[in-house]
Amino acid sequence: MIDQQQNVPAISCANLSVTAGPVTLIRDISLDVAQGEHVLLVGPSGSGKTTLLRAIAGLVVPAAGEVSLFGRIASVPGRTPVPPEDRGTQMMFQGGALWPHLSVAGTLEFVLKRRTSLDSKARGSRIGELLELVDLEGFETRRAPSLSGGEAQRLALARALAAEPRILLLDEPLGPLDAPRRQALLDRLLDLGGRFDLTVLHVTHDPSEASRIATRTISIREGGRLAASD
Repeated sequence: MIDQQQNVPAISCANLSVTAGPVTLIRDISLDVAQGEHVLLVGPSGSGKTTLLRAIAGLVVPAAGEVSLFGRIASVPGRTPVPPEDRGTQMMFQGGALWPHLSVAGTLEFVLKRRTSLDSKARGSRIGELLELVDLEGFETRRAPSLSGGEAQRLALARALAAEPRILLLDEPLGPLDAPRRQALLDRLLDLGGRFDLTVLHVTHDPSEASRIATRTISIREGGRLAASD
């Protein structure tokens, strides 16, 4: 696991490029996110927002450039990258990307078994705490297909928090929700981000929906050019 250091950026990307065969998905991106920041990343479809999150999380291997987390190199050409599970990051995807065959409790149990050394009793307690955090008490036996859009996204948030990340990477998590549910989830993110001292990089197509909880906004344009919007 990458250790957290003080007085260094939580996320630092230097001249980062990602390719898929002959196609360049992002090119020469440099970006720093301070510890505890909630940064919005906005831009048109196809500009590379999700690819950047995936590179930070270790889900894709950059063709060039460097990713550092809390001052430790996570990815650089010529060196074996730090595995995703050891980066202290968690991604929350649009639509939740939940496992349809698992119950709400089973979803959290699966993560806790893989990512913690808690025994069965402690895992049960932790599941209860996570469900309380996202207002899903009493949903333990429900399966993902039976949840509403807002309930599914709250479970996805609980699943991300179960791994005790230091960095939360949000890939348009509010997209499937109507206005009241978007507002409720934003309020939840604002509360939990401060409570758990999370650093958040938040991809959205609509910066107005989350601007009040962000410390700043960065625009990504085609070709990987970044510009501070706020």
